[in-house]
Amino acid sequence: MVASTSDSPIVVIKVGGDVVLDEQQRQGLASNLGDLLADGWQVVVLHGGGPQTTALQAALGREAKMVAGRRITSPEDLIVVTQAIAGDANVALTSSLQGAGIPAFGCHGVSGSLIRATRRPPTVVEGGGPDAIDFGQVGDVSSVNDSLLLGLLDLGQVPVIATLGLGAGGEVFNINADTTVIQIAQALQAQLLILATAVGAVYQDIAEPDSRLVQITSAEAKELIDAGVIQGGMIPKITEAFRALESGVGEVAIVDAGTTGSFRRVSNGERSVGTVLIR
Repeated sequence: MVASTSDSPIVVIKVGGDVVLDEQQRQGLASNLGDLLADGWQVVVLHGGGPQTTALQAALGREAKMVAGRRITSPEDLIVVTQAIAGDANVALTSSLQGAGIPAFGCHGVSGSLIRATRRPPTVVEGGGPDAIDFGQVGDVSSVNDSLLLGLLDLGQVPVIATLGLGAGGEVFNINADTTVIQIAQALQAQLLILATAVGAVYQDIAEPDSRLVQITSAEAKELIDAGVIQGGMIPKITEAFRALESGVGEVAIVDAGTTGSFRRVSNGERSVGTVLIR
């Protein structure tokens, strides 16, 4: 790992495509990022674009092919993915942040070999049946160019990264944002990782706001998964996040991007919002 020339702590934030679509969420995100910057944090943002990709596929008459919540990406679908994630979603988020005074630097994983990846082999996935699934142009992250990211941070920029990966021969891959953000946080040895979602926490009962879980351990998370409280796309988020904690990331929190002041409260150690994952 290349050391930053700044002593400022680093926070890595993962933003879902649903947050990017929602103007109120984007405004809240900008306000929250402004709080962190004002408090002396260096900020890296990684975003997905699942809803944008599915919408563009539908507009082009193509059907989204999903297995257990994971997108199969043919060479033709990869064109749609790059247009939706590195185009629509990245420009929308970057421009929105810039309009709010955030020094956002829009880029994607192919830029400067920022995220290197290898093609995922046919894999058996939970919920996908007994046979190995060929996900096509989907990659698994092999390395992160932390020196480039730290250079951007030292220039006072907020990298806003679209989740694409670059293969050894120049091949482009669709990569998973939830697993990628963990590896970015690990590479930077970030003091804080925020998973910014529209839901904003783990709840014992999603219909009951008062059932918010203030903090959970890995053992408690497993119990919640087995009980069906944590389900769907939240399972890989939680599982990967605990791996990040074991690899040197200081703290992980699931927080609502649209709630003003939520990131500052989490970074200050308050527990009035979100769910914090602890070792």
